[in-house]
Amino acid sequence: MIRLDSTLRLDLRYATANNFMERVIYDCGRCFYRPPVARALLAVHQSLKAQGLGLKFYDCYRPGPYQQRLWDVLPDPRYVADPKRGSLHSRGAAADLTIVHLASGEELDMGTPYDFFGVEAYTTTTDLPDTVLANRALLQAAMGRQGFLPIRTEWWHFNFGGPRLPLADWVWDCPAMDGGE
Repeated sequence: MIRLDSTLRLDLRYATANNFMERVIYDCGRCFYRPPVARALLAVHQSLKAQGLGLKFYDCYRPGPYQQRLWDVLPDPRYVADPKRGSLHSRGAAADLTIVHLASGEELDMGTPYDFFGVEAYTTTTDLPDTVLANRALLQAAMGRQGFLPIRTEWWHFNFGGPRLPLADWVWDCPAMDGGE
């Protein structure tokens, strides 16, 4: 995604231990999407830029074997898709993201952190500060204009509403690190 616009932000949590599993899942952080999904996400980002805002990605395409790792820890279909059925992440058609101020990188307050599993993160929860509700509404509207649909249990998760894409197990290569990094 970064190749499409260098102002897109990445905080790919499953490439770090800063996630609900508290361990690294991906060998390295990379963000890939199917071409029509990537174009739609770029359009969302471009629409937010006029307000000095942009997108920050927590998770993008997720290979099937990594979906299984998540399911092994949290086999709850409210939060993790059963790998046998397949996740839209594993189809390159789901995005976990938020909105940030482009100048500072500061995230808009969405009321909970990413991967918070509780009713406070539900898109149907309305007992939240007005600022949080407005920020979530901004994210949902921007994503909705480009064909993305939210899910009830996670304010950060959006599914692309296009045709059902095939599952994929492709795992990206990690850039070689030289001894100085």
